[in-house]
This record gives sequence, C-alpha cells and structure tokens, in this order.
Amino acid sequence: MQWSKITDIILIASIAVLGVFAVLGLYQWIKRKSLKKVDKPLLVMLVPLAFMAATYIIFDKFLILNTRPNGSGEPSFPSTHAMVVATIFLLTAIILPNYIKSKTTRVIMNIVMLLFIALVSVGRVLANMHWVSDVVGGLIFAVIFAVIYYLILRRTKHA
Repeated sequence: MQWSKITDIILIASIAVLGVFAVLGLYQWIKRKSLKKVDKPLLVMLVPLAFMAATYIIFDKFLILNTRPNGSGEPSFPSTHAMVVATIFLLTAIILPNYIKSKTTRVIMNIVMLLFIALVSVGRVLANMHWVSDVVGGLIFAVIFAVIYYLILRRTKHA
C-alpha cells in the first residue's frame, strides 16, 4: 500500500473520531433540550477546530508559503494531514478522561493515536507530498490548538 493511501486512511479515521464527538454532542443537545446542557468539553472543542479550519483556508488560499516536492504546484505548508490528524487526536487525548474511566484503556488509546500521528507525519514526507518543514508546521499548529483547548477547559474547570 502506498504511503499516501495509508495517510489518507488515518485522516479519515481521525475525522470519524471527531464524528463520534459530534454525534455525542448532538445527542446530548436533543436529549437535554438545551445547548447549554451539552458537556462543555464537547462544545469547547469547536474553538480549536474553528482555528484549524481558518488556518487551512489562510495557508491554502491566501498565504502560500511552499509547494509540494512532487512538482504538482499545490500548496504544501502546513501539512493538512498532519495538522488535522494531530489536532483531532490531541483534543481526543485531552477529553478522554471525561468519557473513559479506565486508565489502561486511555493509555492504550493515547499510544495508538500517537502512532497514527507519527505514521502520518513520516508518511506524508515518504509519499513526496510534503517537505519535513510542512509536517513540522502542521504539528506545531496542532499543538497550539490543543493548548488553546486545554487552557479553555482548565479555565472552565473541565480538564
């Protein structure tokens, strides 16, 4: 299997994880009959995701700093795959204690998510889709978004 396909599958898996949180939030909203009664960690997740979407739009449409090493001429900084996968999995690692009580299960899930982040990071370079700096940039943005999420949750006492 090609690295590009492997990284695409991991990207889709991360988006599916995000979909689980969206469905959970929607279920809570309907069941509790109020958006205010949806778990704060689920609602607050929208903030870093909005920053991530804005970052993608800015660097893909307006501030093109680099093009792909494969010669396609497409924008490559930051790596969207690395940014999206790392952001979703870092947010998931932060929110997990609210929904999964077993520490062993959380540790296993965190290790799997870190492995997926590493596979995407290395895979995007090996697939000749990104420069190392593109992947590092995507990961830095993901960490920034996760820190924002954590700080907001801590401020609302839900971390």
